[in-house]
Amino acid sequence: METDRAIVVGGGVAGLSVAIQLAVRDYQVSLFESNDRVGGRANVIEFDGFKFDTGPSLLNYPWVFDELFKAAGTSLSQELELIRVDPAIKFYWPDKETFQPSSDLTRLSEQCRRLDPRDSVGLFNFLRDARRKYNLSFSRLVSSNSDSPLSWLSAAGVGNLRKLGLFRSMDSQLGKHFHSSKIREALGSYGMYLGGSPYDLPGIFSIIPFGELEYGLWLPSGGMYSLIEAMERVAVRIGVDVQTGSPVKSIDSTNGRVAGITLADGSIERAQVVVSNVDVPTTMTRLLHTETGLTSNGYKPPKMTPGVITYYLAVDRELPKLNHHSVFLPEDPKFAYDQLMKQGKVPDDLPFYVSVASNTDHSLAPEGKSAVFLLAPVPLMSQLPEADWERMADDLKSKMFRRMNDHGISIRESDVIKQEAWSPVDWSKEFGLFDGSAFGAAHNLRQIGPFRPRNISSTVSGLFFAGASTTPGTGVPMCVLSGRMAADRVTEWARKELAT
Repeated sequence: METDRAIVVGGGVAGLSVAIQLAVRDYQVSLFESNDRVGGRANVIEFDGFKFDTGPSLLNYPWVFDELFKAAGTSLSQELELIRVDPAIKFYWPDKETFQPSSDLTRLSEQCRRLDPRDSVGLFNFLRDARRKYNLSFSRLVSSNSDSPLSWLSAAGVGNLRKLGLFRSMDSQLGKHFHSSKIREALGSYGMYLGGSPYDLPGIFSIIPFGELEYGLWLPSGGMYSLIEAMERVAVRIGVDVQTGSPVKSIDSTNGRVAGITLADGSIERAQVVVSNVDVPTTMTRLLHTETGLTSNGYKPPKMTPGVITYYLAVDRELPKLNHHSVFLPEDPKFAYDQLMKQGKVPDDLPFYVSVASNTDHSLAPEGKSAVFLLAPVPLMSQLPEADWERMADDLKSKMFRRMNDHGISIRESDVIKQEAWSPVDWSKEFGLFDGSAFGAAHNLRQIGPFRPRNISSTVSGLFFAGASTTPGTGVPMCVLSGRMAADRVTEWARKELAT
């Protein structure tokens, strides 16, 4: 057995990140991906001259990616051409009100003042407060491994705990600065993708909309999958052995130590280090084996984020009224979030978003046509065991079309040349997403920092985890950081192994 060999199971963003990080630390890294291409959730669909990113559709926190590429001897600017998208998002409400944030402070201030004259001042208070939270979070909390709540909280500094907003809700935190309920609802809507409502999530997550305003939003030329291709290209360049079309049947262990993996074809790959980029609960319930078989007995999965139904529509005309991102919010967001996350129901008044990346990068659709992505949040598979997902997808698409039409944005069924729709069942089957959860483990107070599923196994020595369901959390930049944090764990573990 090679002591310097590391196996990565799954080629999502975090899998590629940890592979790069381990390779630059002189590990011989082999990455096994079950699908024909890497990327995981951040994949791509192409047909008839249309190109769709399956999941993330914009790049934020570019410094995170630059750090990764620099670790491998290159840089973000050398590997990717980025297109600045500003304004990137427009919010719509049923009463026809809108809000369009921008990284241009003058435009942003005007938008805030239009909704409430007092909120142009509130905006600058928010930016100052969120910048402090953001810098404190990333310098002391987000990107460092910690197993002890006490050491994690101590790292923030006792005097900073109240300033972080850990003990108030995200909506309450936003309410300190903004009088307009519309602004609070817009900025708070980011909480839905963390698996919670802004009325329940900790106020520290106000840094998420701030981060987008501060660092901007970007589209890699050719779409977000160009980022994945760049990560794979860099990984291969520095010696990572990337094997696609190689599903892993099991992660094997002997006497409490990882032994390697068994592939679906029965072949065995040995290593003393295995990093799983498959969802942590999926790894624990479907992949982890010992001499006596599957080891999921007694395992309790974390609370998960909702599922989604995603749509990829080839539309036979241009849609100039739609931004790169358009978010359609309900009249009563709190009730809609409660229906989705506490009652396990599809909200009566559906929040959803639309992305038309071809309005930003015209190469993503034939001339005069549009590549349209729709995302509707839905409950988890276990919450709707009898669901007819195909029928639900059709019903929700019609509902979204009607809502857009209410705002003067018309997409008719006759405009759609071709389409695909993926339900939570499809996402689970294709990418191993536990219970069809779109964004991994949720981010309530009991599932952040040291309370989140750890990135090192407590039962199998040499087994590590990277991805949205472990630290630091969901989102493409966080998954890149998750790869670095998992590599740090491996380095620390190896140092202790050598000392014993």
